[in-house]
Amino acid sequence: MENQKIESVIFDWGGVLIDDPAPGLTSYCAAALGVSEEQYLKAYGKFEVDFRKGAVSEDTFWTQICNELDVSRPVAVSLWGEAFAAVYQPREEMFSLVKKLRSNGYKTALLSNTEIPAMQYFYQQKYDMFDVLIFSCWEKMKKPERKIYKLALERLGSQGARSVFIDDKTKCTQGAARLGINTILFESISQVKKEISVLGVVYK
Repeated sequence: MENQKIESVIFDWGGVLIDDPAPGLTSYCAAALGVSEEQYLKAYGKFEVDFRKGAVSEDTFWTQICNELDVSRPVAVSLWGEAFAAVYQPREEMFSLVKKLRSNGYKTALLSNTEIPAMQYFYQQKYDMFDVLIFSCWEKMKKPERKIYKLALERLGSQGARSVFIDDKTKCTQGAARLGINTILFESISQVKKEISVLGVVYK
């Protein structure tokens, strides 16, 4: 059966449009709290899901983490926001790709599992190349939950077969594929360009 023409391209944020911020965030926050990265990650793992789904505020998140680690609360108004800004490394070529796709008539979306302070940082950058923005912390759901991909398709007004989703995590691309969305597992910018070309997407 011939592939349906792609009309929408959906991008993950961390690890695709920007360098994966997780290692830097871990180092920054562990140092700020005066604990080892291993100790920090153990505590973070217990509370990250609620933080990413917007079920708890950043204030509550740090209360939980600090109680778990038996350390003092961070003095920063938003330690997460401060850490995120410090480690943020955009991949300009990927943002240029999104911009080019949009100018070529494709609908574009950002679909990210992220936290409220990071989402606020995104808005401060005033990016203008996306038609749809979906953040887990705002929607109270996260990848690879089926409903977040359905939400992306609904807001784009697209069918799965006419969309492609690019992410650097296998579980997230698999979640999208279950809805019939074409997927690309991010490895490099050149690889993404090659794979969208195979799908008939014009980016030049």
